[in-house]
Amino acid sequence: MTAPAGRLLIGGEWVEPAGGHYEVTDPATEAVVGLAPEASRAQVYEAAAAARRAFGPWSRTAPEERAAILDRAADVIQRDFAANAELARAESGATTGTARAMQVAVAVARFRRYAKGALEPVEQGLPPQINEAGPGGGPLGKAGVVGALVVRRPVGVVSCITSYNNPWANPAGKVAPALAMGNTVVVKPAPQDPLSVYRMAAALEEAGAPAGVVNVVSGASAEAGVAAVDSPDVDMVSFTGSTAVGQRIGEVCGRAVKRQLMELGGKGAALVFDDADLDSAVAGIGTTFSFYSGQICTAPTRVIAQRGVYDALVERLARYARRLRVGDPREPTTVVGPVISAAHRDRVESYIELGRKEGARVVTGGERPAGLTRGCYVTPTLLADCTNDMRVVREEIFGPVVVVVPFEEEDEGVALANDSDYGLIDYVWSGDVARAFRVAGRLRAGGVGVNTVGRNMEAPFGGFKKSGVGRDVGSYALHAYSELQAIVWPG
Repeated sequence: MTAPAGRLLIGGEWVEPAGGHYEVTDPATEAVVGLAPEASRAQVYEAAAAARRAFGPWSRTAPEERAAILDRAADVIQRDFAANAELARAESGATTGTARAMQVAVAVARFRRYAKGALEPVEQGLPPQINEAGPGGGPLGKAGVVGALVVRRPVGVVSCITSYNNPWANPAGKVAPALAMGNTVVVKPAPQDPLSVYRMAAALEEAGAPAGVVNVVSGASAEAGVAAVDSPDVDMVSFTGSTAVGQRIGEVCGRAVKRQLMELGGKGAALVFDDADLDSAVAGIGTTFSFYSGQICTAPTRVIAQRGVYDALVERLARYARRLRVGDPREPTTVVGPVISAAHRDRVESYIELGRKEGARVVTGGERPAGLTRGCYVTPTLLADCTNDMRVVREEIFGPVVVVVPFEEEDEGVALANDSDYGLIDYVWSGDVARAFRVAGRLRAGGVGVNTVGRNMEAPFGGFKKSGVGRDVGSYALHAYSELQAIVWPG
């Protein structure tokens, strides 16, 4: 099923947007992909109210029913796989391979995972407690044995505000576990690529999700996003995006005491020790240049290299970056596609120029790719001889740019890695596994990759410091979208 073009999904109805439409453009060609609806503040509130009405019945459905709907949604998305991947590619600028394998395929896998997740136990019995009331009883009544049961309950209405770098996997990672736990959702997709999210919602509708359980509202202005946070019908906000926006959302949620799950910025440190396998380190760090064109918060963008391998690592990273083919993401030989927009390209380029002014050495890149007259392309860029006080080292650039900082001894390397506002995922490369794990334990980050940039998709995901609040992925996502209720009774 295809979502009706240019309409919002509110309470099971595809409705015309009060604010008209805006153009969604392909960052590779700058051509118009389609028109996205601009929701008014009132329409976002209507969507939240519809989710509130649907919450009671949906939260009481059998877990098996919720699981079946999520499984059928995965079937629908898989059935239309090619068309879904092409839309994702056109909206986000991802290469065809990335759109297929890391966007749509991951979304299918997440719906399958949380179909199973809906069936996970939500109850945990606690050991009985003996209460001795004393002579004549006491404020807790007569002496006796008190049993207790802890049950995870759905939070209620969840606003899912998603990032532009993955218009399938990111919303699926919010919507699927939220629905599995019995919550209802209002999805506010990123303005740059919302069309895929409407198609995901249509798949859920075809799969049998009742009216109001899934609502989608979009907008190029900030109005829709603000309303999705401050609506009185919203109990929880799940947000992926910049730390600056997350801080503003947190202020609103704090005033209303709303639950939050936030995956914010990152400036991943990659500590490379003298005894590291440099081929492995270069391959892992090099993904920053190519994967989503560096638009990924988990990327190892901040390389902290021990002096013994510093020069060799810089040379190898530069060679790696120069080999990458930049161009049309539809071509099978393309490795690096465009960034999301011309405005973001200009922002990334301004950081590269800032790095020059701060004293960094541009080893490779730093200029627009030759021969690409249209599209929002940035050449993979390596900045060496950096220091930790430089803004290019401290701030998230979110593009195909890697900075390299030297260090002498282990303690200095750890201190440099931790000297950051961010703490999402860091990395350690060392031939001494005992040292690698020791260093990992000292890093202030929500995750640490030891000799890999790979992920375990059941491991908790989230950040320390300004990289986020809470954890999701695997069963941890089910916990994130639930509240704990204690039930006690006399034995």
